[in-house]
Amino acid sequence: MEAAEEAGQKARAPYEEVKSVLEKSEISLVLDTYDDIFSDFDPRPYGERALSVDFLDEAKRAVRFKGEEIELRFLIPKAVRNARHEEVIKQRLRAHFKRHYRLIKAERDAYKKQAVLLVVLGIVIGLVGVGLISLPGLSVSEIAAIGIVLSPASWYTIWTGFDHLLYPKVEKVLDEDFNKKMSMAHIAFIPY
Repeated sequence: MEAAEEAGQKARAPYEEVKSVLEKSEISLVLDTYDDIFSDFDPRPYGERALSVDFLDEAKRAVRFKGEEIELRFLIPKAVRNARHEEVIKQRLRAHFKRHYRLIKAERDAYKKQAVLLVVLGIVIGLVGVGLISLPGLSVSEIAAIGIVLSPASWYTIWTGFDHLLYPKVEKVLDEDFNKKMSMAHIAFIPY
């Protein structure tokens, strides 16, 4: 009986060790090998390799409700640890997240500029309509036609611009936030 209990404790020991690290860290992901972070279809070295969609999805779920300062811990078996690989992987992860943060931020900034331009264009269309209506010598039907065409165009363009400004695409906001947090994350590899 004692032998069975002892065997059970030995089997639980690695789990208990991993559990204690999980409780201490903000985000912990268990890896079998370093390859778990990267795409299975990309044979390039770690410094150039594409990140795994599974890893990115799991990281997004883990980071979503965390604060600005993230500590990302990869729990890796002692037998497969390699300090050189870990340094390259840290650099690759930081480069990936910084690049995607900059790309998404630039895209969102362009979207905001487009929204402002729509508002300005809508105002210009409205002013042109008012200017045309006030021209002398126009018949009532011409004034009505100008109002019918330019008034809705003006309002639609203005409201579309304000909609883009006030309600940005939620997924882009979340992606920008995720990549910003991950680009500044402290990354550590913890043996188990």
